[in-house]
Amino acid sequence: MPTNVYESPLSSRYASEYMLRLFSMDTRIQTWRKLWVALARAEMKLGLPITEEQVKELEEHIADIDYEVEHAREKEVRHDVMAHIYAYGQVAPSAAGIIHLGATSCYVTDNADLIIYRDGLKYLRGEIAKVLKNLSDFAEKYKSLPTLGYTHYQPAQLVTVGKRAALWAQDFMADLEELNFVIDSFRFLGCRGTTGTEASFMDLFEGDGDKIDEMNRLIASEFGFERLFTVSGQTYPRKFDSRILNVLSSIAQSCYRMANDLRLLQHDRQVEEPFEKNQIGSSAMAYKRNPMRCERICSLSRYLMADAMNAPMTASVQWLERTLDDSANRRISLPEGFLCADAILRLAQNVTDGMHVNEKMVDKAVREYLPFIATENLMMEAVKRGGNRQQLHEIIRQCSMEATARMKEGENCDLLKRLSSKPEFNMTEAEMEKVLEPTLYTGRCPEQVDKMVKEIRKAVSKIEILKTAEVEIL
Repeated sequence: MPTNVYESPLSSRYASEYMLRLFSMDTRIQTWRKLWVALARAEMKLGLPITEEQVKELEEHIADIDYEVEHAREKEVRHDVMAHIYAYGQVAPSAAGIIHLGATSCYVTDNADLIIYRDGLKYLRGEIAKVLKNLSDFAEKYKSLPTLGYTHYQPAQLVTVGKRAALWAQDFMADLEELNFVIDSFRFLGCRGTTGTEASFMDLFEGDGDKIDEMNRLIASEFGFERLFTVSGQTYPRKFDSRILNVLSSIAQSCYRMANDLRLLQHDRQVEEPFEKNQIGSSAMAYKRNPMRCERICSLSRYLMADAMNAPMTASVQWLERTLDDSANRRISLPEGFLCADAILRLAQNVTDGMHVNEKMVDKAVREYLPFIATENLMMEAVKRGGNRQQLHEIIRQCSMEATARMKEGENCDLLKRLSSKPEFNMTEAEMEKVLEPTLYTGRCPEQVDKMVKEIRKAVSKIEILKTAEVEIL
């Protein structure tokens, strides 16, 4: 690869081969040419003076792109679409005069974007499905393993390792639902003319509006679209880009949340991301085992969440029927957003496929705080034995503060010993220890996980996952 010019890390390090090809110049210009073919074919079917031979010649040269010819022409005319029309006409000379008939530049640029974005979202849907499958398998495996819960990142009531993974999965399920909505809401722009009035086609088809509708329907159908935008200016509504980047941002939010939780858990050595045999954690501290994949997920996710702000800012300043201050921004923000979402999901797949649970460390954390967690049950039992609930609550509060202070000095927790010494509890320490069974404090976690796993597997079973070449995660 060239080392003397800048290259986006998204393309050189992070994104998949599929997404790189989807947003490549070859894919974009070939899609333009397919759109020109579809336009010529529809116009021919509807009676305009275009021959089958001309359409066939255009079809035969879709991939025959001479970028040097295009570049030289664009340098001369300062218009990329006209330069590509010229280059296409050079290899399909008999059809050169009918390429782009009645159309404006946004016919190819905008419709091609819609095609590429739709295909990109469908691919990402499959990538989310892979993460969900990994999480559902993990959640099911550990659905009954008690672990210390945290609120405000302070020890709280017990949950299970599987239940926590189900929370992450539920976020991804929300993303999947939103993604399905965005994909289903896609519409085609069609060929609408310079200000969206279709005036040029009213002239070509001698005022026959039905033929114009049929032309647009034929073109849209050729690219797998059932619906078109009802009205448009020169472009499709830029508000739709906001919808696209919003769902990509939503995916980043879910990935960030999960990865950040894992970073916290890895600090406590409870759950760890994959770590290769020869992986180096630090150039100086050889003992380090850093959560570098989760850190990268968080890093890229921040970029994508910020990138999503481009679309609403662009959509809000579109003047009347068209302004060009969207173009340069969209050339960067949309493709980079897709590549970034792709990179994040690939990392999320890698992490969720190889998460390691250190069960003894999980149990150690549970046992350390279990006496505090059991206090509500102990209070209820003491009430049954004749105690006063409010009085018992105050005793627990005082004894808990004293036991915590002792633990902060490096001593073991002696909460049960302190409570059993209080006559108001009317219980021995041995009786209190009988309630220190972690599974008594995880509530319906296993059942909740089962419900979530069932929901995930039903949703994932409906998703087509594209078979693509595996690319190594650096």
